[in-house]
Amino acid sequence: MKLNDHISAELEMNPELERIAAVLNKSYDGLPYHLKSCMLYFSIFPQDDKVSRRRLVRRWIAEGYSRELRGKSAEEIAESYFMELISRSMILPSQESIHSRRGVDSCQVHDLIREIGISKSAEDNLVFTLEEGCELNNRGTIRHLAVSSSWKGDQCEFKSIVDMSCIRSLTVFGKWRPFFMSEKMRLLRVLDLEGTSGLVDHHLTGIGKLLHLRYLSLRGCDDIYHLPDSLGNLRQLQTLDVTYTSIIKLPKTIIKLSKLEHIRAGGIGSNDGGTHETYADTLCTLALSSMAFCVGCCAPQVLKEVMDMDGDPNRRDICTACCCNKLPSAATRQSPNGVEVPRGTRRLKALDTMGVVNVSGSRGRAVLNDLKSLTRLRKLRVTGINKKNSQDLCSALSKLSCLESLLVRSEGNPGLSGCLDALPSPPKKLQSLKLYGNLVKLPDWIEGLRNLVKMELRSSRILEVDAAMQVLGNLPNLAILRLLRHSFAGEELRFSLNRDTAFPSLTVLELSLLDKLESVEFQGGAAPKIELLQFRGWRYKANMVLFAGLPSLPSLKQVLLKGRYEDGFVDDLRAQLAGNPNRPVLKLN
Repeated sequence: MKLNDHISAELEMNPELERIAAVLNKSYDGLPYHLKSCMLYFSIFPQDDKVSRRRLVRRWIAEGYSRELRGKSAEEIAESYFMELISRSMILPSQESIHSRRGVDSCQVHDLIREIGISKSAEDNLVFTLEEGCELNNRGTIRHLAVSSSWKGDQCEFKSIVDMSCIRSLTVFGKWRPFFMSEKMRLLRVLDLEGTSGLVDHHLTGIGKLLHLRYLSLRGCDDIYHLPDSLGNLRQLQTLDVTYTSIIKLPKTIIKLSKLEHIRAGGIGSNDGGTHETYADTLCTLALSSMAFCVGCCAPQVLKEVMDMDGDPNRRDICTACCCNKLPSAATRQSPNGVEVPRGTRRLKALDTMGVVNVSGSRGRAVLNDLKSLTRLRKLRVTGINKKNSQDLCSALSKLSCLESLLVRSEGNPGLSGCLDALPSPPKKLQSLKLYGNLVKLPDWIEGLRNLVKMELRSSRILEVDAAMQVLGNLPNLAILRLLRHSFAGEELRFSLNRDTAFPSLTVLELSLLDKLESVEFQGGAAPKIELLQFRGWRYKANMVLFAGLPSLPSLKQVLLKGRYEDGFVDDLRAQLAGNPNRPVLKLN
């Protein structure tokens, strides 16, 4: 029995549930027209699915649910729709949104509200979910098709169910089948394959024929290594999300996509996971890898099993995977954490979001110079920064006056040390800053970021800890501070008063895998608004870290411990929290 059938049966037998459903129906009927469309859209997603705010907002825009209005962008309008649905309790914010500048990263829909959405969308033939046990009669003109992971039908069954020529969005959960893609989908605006298994490169050869496509997500499809050049035909494309795929280079034709607003690609891994081989070892590894890949291209099924590729890759897919990803990774001894983009990205004037872009290659400096022309850019993530290209980065950043979110990453030594000092004037609107790589010292311009809300450091190995904490403590709007693996080289972290206040707006503090850390102290009056303290220590020395001053934090609500700890360490925390009038909760994860 399907879940919505179960709920319908419960409604018939339980008068109390029936009354609640009646109230929820009235709540839905009372929604403005524009919110009804957004609300029904949730019936596309599986039960209990946590749906990303970003994913929803950009899909709504692609569908035309949100447009620029009275000086507000389509994204701002769509964001307001999302927050209004939350304020009306039609959707529930996810509890995993503690690190978001907006407070809500994702949401869920209550079972009863989802049932109402399914019922309403079925009445209008708006959404149809292809799942085990669904009715296979002709459904007429369906606008949104979702394929559940439970559906095991074949191609004939698929073609008999729905008229593909009317489909506006296709969302696949679970395993991809090549026949899901059809030339008949001429009106398709949204192709969302996030997390789909079995999708390989040659399944995308026909994608250039979907001329009305505005949203394309291959996020998490890790057997995708290459995008076809026909991507350049998608002149209406607004969002391209290939994050956490195996793509390390975008096609040259991408510069034709003048309406492209969001390029999301790559993924950020650890800065400290690199190997330390000798030159001879590297040559040996490269030679062996080359031989293995040559053999694999001749016998693709063998290499498919070795590489653990899902789906039905052909010989070209295997060769592309080897030559475009595996072999370069072996040559550089690094796992790619970003994508290379072609020269000419300056033409993409509509770009709002870009990254992770890898600028360590031969075209890196040209790409950084292209950035200067992308004056609408609000979010930028870049990796591969070094002494040779850092001046170009700083020059580009000084031109990006709309920039609100920036991530900069480098590998090894000297890393970012001295690379960011030449920035003459940082973007004044910057709200989120993430620096990954060997910094040693915070750049002087950070103290001028009066609008900064979120700061994250990783592998930065800051030596002058007290000086850095004083700079961060003076930022008036800093609400989220994440000090991650190897970010500080000192043994003590002190949150102490500088003049009248320190960390006046801090609400979330995360300390994770700081290898030399032995004590964390909160002095009276510092961090008066902190609500959440999250800590993860090194297993071999976690119990050496001593916290002090927790009773003096007037807004503290929760301390979250990740990892395993001895009883004495946990008991000390509990005793301190018991002395806090706010009675914070200690959670062990």
